[in-house]
Amino acid sequence: MPFTPARPDPSQPPVRINLLSDTQTRPTPAMRAAMAAAEVGDEQVGDDPTVNALCDQVADLLGKEAAVFMPSGTMCNVAGLLAHCRPGDEILAHRTAHILSREGGTHAALGGFQITGLDGADGKFSPDALRAALHPRTRYEAAQTLVSVEQTANIGGGTIWAKSDLDAIVAIARERGMATHMDGARLLNACVATGISARNMTIGWDSAWIDFSKGLGAPVGAVLAGTRDYIDAVWRWKQGLGGAMRQAGIVAAACIHALDHHVDRLADDHANARALAGGLAQIDGIDVQQPETNLVFFDPAGAGISAADMVKALRARGVTLATMDGRIRACTHLDVDAAMIDDTLGMVREIVRGA
Repeated sequence: MPFTPARPDPSQPPVRINLLSDTQTRPTPAMRAAMAAAEVGDEQVGDDPTVNALCDQVADLLGKEAAVFMPSGTMCNVAGLLAHCRPGDEILAHRTAHILSREGGTHAALGGFQITGLDGADGKFSPDALRAALHPRTRYEAAQTLVSVEQTANIGGGTIWAKSDLDAIVAIARERGMATHMDGARLLNACVATGISARNMTIGWDSAWIDFSKGLGAPVGAVLAGTRDYIDAVWRWKQGLGGAMRQAGIVAAACIHALDHHVDRLADDHANARALAGGLAQIDGIDVQQPETNLVFFDPAGAGISAADMVKALRARGVTLATMDGRIRACTHLDVDAAMIDDTLGMVREIVRGA
């Protein structure tokens, strides 16, 4: 399989319901206006006022000393872990975590780290599982220096780490002199769903970041936060990875707009996900994981059709979804409304009847 993404197949109908990912969102007219009006400078030398304002806003939101704007969440993870660890170090994360399953082995290639995958239901390991994975500090084994969690757990079904577990993991890590990192790709989904503030959700975590190009609807960007010394170390890797930008205030303005206008509305995405899951569960043979946020995982095999064939049949009708971890993933976002959910359910019923 080639590494270059395939361009759209011109023989396919236009996509009219995009459930592939919340990364598929388009900037709203108001967001585009904010981008057009943004005051800009050279982010690479520190004088872009809009980037600086965004970083200050996220640092305050997460209760951290400082923050840095990145082109992507993946770069937050890569640069963030490069700043935390040294070659030969061991990182503990769930076996389905993005850093282990979706970042191309970059942490091993650039940092010389080994990531040990821990088991646990729904993309989350327990504090007990973390304790069981710890080993004595000796010269015979890799130094265990970092614990990482993904909030929400994507492949786990968009599931939310319980605050009590997050606190327990931080306490265990501190006992062992380990750092902690939160991949916050959908952190604000978890905050909106639970009513727990982002500051409280990330308290005690040495580093945490927010992705703006998913449910928040911005075209580009993520912001990583931590102590001033840590963010200073991250900047070294941001520069080396090619993440230092010029007039980045244009895209940072979209992120500020998203924070100001698109956080509370994540609840609408969660409601649409529940409606989709509820409708799918009423179709005989379809196995559905009930969503906690905006991701709906389901398997139609019991209805006589494979996940791949279902995705293909829906794409022929103008609906796009993803297959992931052997199941179908549907992702709701600000460009998906309740009527689209009803239309999708009608098409799934039609496909199952014809299977």
